[in-house]
Amino acid sequence: MENIISMKKVRKDFNKSTVVKNLNIDIKEGEIFGFLGPSGAGKTTTIKILTSQLIPTSGQVMVLGKEIYVEESKVLRNIGVLTDNSGLYERLTVKDNLMLFANINKLHEKDVDYVLENMKMLDFKNKIVKKLSKGMKQRVMLAIAVLHKPKLLFLDEPTSALDPGTTLEIHRFLRKLNKEGTTIFLTTHNMDEADKLCDRVAFLNEGEIVEIGNPEALKLKYAGDDIQVKLKSENNSVIVKNNKEGAEKIESWMKQGQVLSIHSMEPNLEEIFLHLTGREL
Repeated sequence: MENIISMKKVRKDFNKSTVVKNLNIDIKEGEIFGFLGPSGAGKTTTIKILTSQLIPTSGQVMVLGKEIYVEESKVLRNIGVLTDNSGLYERLTVKDNLMLFANINKLHEKDVDYVLENMKMLDFKNKIVKKLSKGMKQRVMLAIAVLHKPKLLFLDEPTSALDPGTTLEIHRFLRKLNKEGTTIFLTTHNMDEADKLCDRVAFLNEGEIVEIGNPEALKLKYAGDDIQVKLKSENNSVIVKNNKEGAEKIESWMKQGQVLSIHSMEPNLEEIFLHLTGREL
């Protein structure tokens, strides 16, 4: 697969402050790529660079195979963006908001209805946006971002502060979009969300990438030698080492019929981030 995003030695300075340092990223077409880090790490700045809202201080940025600042118009028509400050016309209905953007993109009413149906929002299409909950407004903004079926979708904290039910619906829709061919660049500080959705993740700390890889592979990479064994005769789990002595203990317990469960003890993504940076998310 070709790279749909390529960043080489990208840096962004604001006055005397460096927000993004020496970013090197290649993202393949068809990936859900998670860009993870705490608030202030440089996630939103990176999205603004990739969507031509900011020009990097130095480095090369390629999006959809084109240098975005040279061929901006050819790139922007094929991307969608959802940020925390995406604007809605609150006095209009949900459908009127979508029709406005549909007309800009030379789309039809059937395209709007298709997105509303897939977002499970048909029952809300005639509601005034101002009267919607925060979760429903987030769905409307996402619907606008994907209305023109972009090849590349940027999501900046798409489920921040949403309830679990709404988050689950958005996750289902994002997986469907991805299966239909949309590459997704997701920024979040929610490690559980990244673990569920992403093919690869990059950890960003103080403007620099400190690790990158598949979530499952990273958890195995940073796993220790401990194995958790739950026994019938014990109230708590027993921890043994992944070595000959540990294997003999497990074998003995199994012969006695004492083993209820055995678990390797891989860290979660947040624990890996803490290990790498000394910072919590």
